[in-house]
Amino acid sequence: MEEGQEEATFNVEEVSQLVMEVIDQQLTGSNYQHSRINQWSSAVVEQSLNSLTKLGKPFKYIVNCVIMQKTGAGFHQASSCYWDNSTDGSCTIRWENKTMYCIVSVFALAT
Repeated sequence: MEEGQEEATFNVEEVSQLVMEVIDQQLTGSNYQHSRINQWSSAVVEQSLNSLTKLGKPFKYIVNCVIMQKTGAGFHQASSCYWDNSTDGSCTIRWENKTMYCIVSVFALAT
């Protein structure tokens, strides 16, 4: 694979690790608090986007974050995209502690 092609390929492992670090920074040691969900989810999304753009890869990113209290309720999410499978990509990162779940989805579209 040529260097230019590798640069334009979505790396799931790299993105997942980057987003997990952001989630850990924001939520580790916290208990679910309804009043802080907007703050936490905005911080996770904004910091993830900042970290992704610093990678300098030729992508436009979409980041979605759901924070949900652990109550035993189910959660189902689905998405579908029409894109170029050779360059574009997505990944979903799941984080949890004793009181909440955080699910972050990242979509990367080559520019």
